[in-house]
Amino acid sequence: MWIGVGTVALLVAALLPPKLLEKLAPFWYVLGILLLLLVLMPGIGREFNGARRWIAIGSITVLQPIELVKFCVVVFFASWMSKHQKLLPFLFLSGIPIGLVLLQPDLGSSLILFTITFGLYFLAGGNIKFLAATTGCAILFLALAVGTSDYRMRRVATYLNPELDPLGAGFHIRQITVALGRGGLLGQGIGNSQQKLAYIPEPSSDSIFAITAEEVGFVGSIFIIGLFMLYTQAASEIAVSQSKNQFNYLLAAGITIWFATQTLLNLAAIVALVPLTGLPLPLFSYGGSSIVMILFATGILLRLSRTKQT
Repeated sequence: MWIGVGTVALLVAALLPPKLLEKLAPFWYVLGILLLLLVLMPGIGREFNGARRWIAIGSITVLQPIELVKFCVVVFFASWMSKHQKLLPFLFLSGIPIGLVLLQPDLGSSLILFTITFGLYFLAGGNIKFLAATTGCAILFLALAVGTSDYRMRRVATYLNPELDPLGAGFHIRQITVALGRGGLLGQGIGNSQQKLAYIPEPSSDSIFAITAEEVGFVGSIFIIGLFMLYTQAASEIAVSQSKNQFNYLLAAGITIWFATQTLLNLAAIVALVPLTGLPLPLFSYGGSSIVMILFATGILLRLSRTKQT
């Protein structure tokens, strides 16, 4: 159902003039901030597994705002930084959505927003020395955020030593490792995963690639990763093709950074290169908000690929 809705969103986006998106950029930013505020409000935001990341009406979960917010941030900063790269306003405007996402708490998504905003700042011609200094401060803040949270500290400890609590905090990554190992070279066959039968938490969303790898094996996994790389390459080429129009260029580049960073973090977590982040795998994980917004962003890229340079 959500793929159907997302396909409609893709077709609509493919018809939207980039100038209209640029004109409405402030609206997108305000919308994103309002959604992040709503999700923190009792009675509207829904808490699950210790995090308040969903908006619900009654007993029905309506959407996960962060997926729309990622697009709002891309559009707004593509517009704002195509005109200027003022340091203090940039820090203020980028800090609001990142800070609100950290309050949910959602460290993985805040890293995505940080990468998008600072990546666009760099591509727009921002001060590299400031960028390096801010990145260093962000790393220190990340260490502080992890060190002051028992939940995050357990995740890091589990990442460093999965055997520390094999039936508790380490259970997830241990079962993912089992799934990857069972996949072997050619896999167990589509639909034949055993690890999805209550062994791996969130088998259809955050951990879906582990199940996929178990079923299609190393060869199938490399093919799928190759498709992600092709998407990223195509998106990058669209961005470069729009280099004469600063907004179009930054818009396509922002979508590319969003897609590539989220894909990389999800896959890196699955193979235990980084701690588990809870980020969905674009175009793969179950979740209506994620699939609809990624397809909508893809429609924007298709529109830009047909836009003549001005």
